[in-house]
Amino acid sequence: MTDERAWQSRYRHPTPWEVDLPPMSMPDLFAASTERHAARPMIDFLGRHYSYAEVADGARRVAAGLAALGYGKGDRIGLFLPNVPHYVAAYYGALLLGATVVNFSPLYTVDELVHQVEDSGTRVLFTISASALLPTALKVLDQSGLERLVVGSVAGALPPAKSLVYRLFRGKEVAKRPDDARVTAFSALIDNDGAFAAPAIDPVGDVALIQYTGGTTGAPKGAMLTHANLTANARQVASLDPHRDQVDRIVGALPLFHVFANTCVLNRTVLNGGEMVLLPRFEAGQVLDAIGRTKATALPGVPTMYQALLDHAKFAATDFSSLRMCVSGGAPLPAELRDKWQAATGARLVEGYGLSESSGVLTCNPYEGEQRPGTIGQPVPGTRLRFVDKEDATKEVAAGEPGEIVARGPQVMAGYWNRPEAAADAFVTLDGEPWLRTGDVGVIDGEGFVQVVDRLKDMISVGGFKVFPSQIEEILYHHPAIKEALVVGMPDTYRGEVPRAYVTLNDDASAVDGAALLAWLNPRLGKHERVDAVVVRGALPKTMIGKLSRKDLLAEVRAEAE
Repeated sequence: MTDERAWQSRYRHPTPWEVDLPPMSMPDLFAASTERHAARPMIDFLGRHYSYAEVADGARRVAAGLAALGYGKGDRIGLFLPNVPHYVAAYYGALLLGATVVNFSPLYTVDELVHQVEDSGTRVLFTISASALLPTALKVLDQSGLERLVVGSVAGALPPAKSLVYRLFRGKEVAKRPDDARVTAFSALIDNDGAFAAPAIDPVGDVALIQYTGGTTGAPKGAMLTHANLTANARQVASLDPHRDQVDRIVGALPLFHVFANTCVLNRTVLNGGEMVLLPRFEAGQVLDAIGRTKATALPGVPTMYQALLDHAKFAATDFSSLRMCVSGGAPLPAELRDKWQAATGARLVEGYGLSESSGVLTCNPYEGEQRPGTIGQPVPGTRLRFVDKEDATKEVAAGEPGEIVARGPQVMAGYWNRPEAAADAFVTLDGEPWLRTGDVGVIDGEGFVQVVDRLKDMISVGGFKVFPSQIEEILYHHPAIKEALVVGMPDTYRGEVPRAYVTLNDDASAVDGAALLAWLNPRLGKHERVDAVVVRGALPKTMIGKLSRKDLLAEVRAEAE
């Protein structure tokens, strides 16, 4: 059983673990910051600045425009948007109206979007007139119960000179908004005085965001995140920064539709009165330019993003002197990558951990002082963790033993939208309290630092022995030729399953082949862990936020076999 009192006495974060986080609504968080920092810049979008007062005015106009169309508290309002100013105004505008925001990835197919629109009951969908988005959104409008599209213009959000260039030379990337009564221009929606009747909001009971996730298993489910969940996690994350009262300028290269960025780029920065340097998509050169141009102080990302930046031709010429903090999440951070990044930039790179079901963040390594490489850090303030038996989640494992991580805290979701049976499976009752099952196997040391061993569903059963892919991947990253690595279980007639490694190589390692890597790797593994092959690939599949995708790799390998 975990001794919580022991590690809490060794807490390394600047805010005490026993912090008070009273329930707060998202409109109250937004209003407090916009009133306190009205003249400060909230957004830098490719050189065009929007102040807190301007964004607040835009959000109120979004709320008033939606209200005039008959929408209000409890209605689901979808965002099918990249990182553009429209996202911020629509997000906070919908929340001001008491509506529930539903995030939709621009990478989704029409069928995926239709399913999630129907599942959530989304009535309005915000998008932009990009050829990569608008045609898809129009198909969803025709094939689902969606009532209305609100379409913004990217060119209109740019500085005048860039807007002209965009219109002249990137016209092929723009789709024409159709003459359809169901389609409203963003500019027309906000053509009002911003007056609307603000509803009363229950921070604990009202759902602010439906965030679709695969959860620990199965098809995507809508995690219901309440106002109290989102505001608590924003305060928890902000409290980790010992320099939060200094200049706060964060690069928003992570997509805002993902829960990691929703908390760590958007809500946390607005709470702080900081500035978001928004980039429509992750392009390594553009990120490096933004760091130098804006003197950014923070850069959250996933490991593959940091590797791409290190590999870019502009990296050596970039001025990183303003960059204080980089937070990595979404996938294990290889120690070699962390060390290389810190040595090259002088900026701290720490690893954190969380889920869509936890509003984004459960743990993080300290921003200053000692961190524990190979761990996901300590729980953020107000967050409790326990470790339970992998076969029987109602039983805790002995102290120091690996078990499934379960969590309690003010950021943990209310449940899954329209899926009470899935929500019941996502929690386990311990001492009369519901605890969120993460699906991750981990171990905690005496000072509260947590190491994730692996995903329950990713474990490979080799002749009755459990093999954790991440442990093999960690060893692979020690080879100087290997850039990325994924290990998956392959069917085996004798042992049931056998591990197989798939890797990409660094640019200067083309002479290394799979056979040589296999000969190097297997002597470093236990007999039951040894892989049957190391397959060198030009690329490995990645998720929407750029982390390596074991699920997609397995699908590719199975398709190739068939």
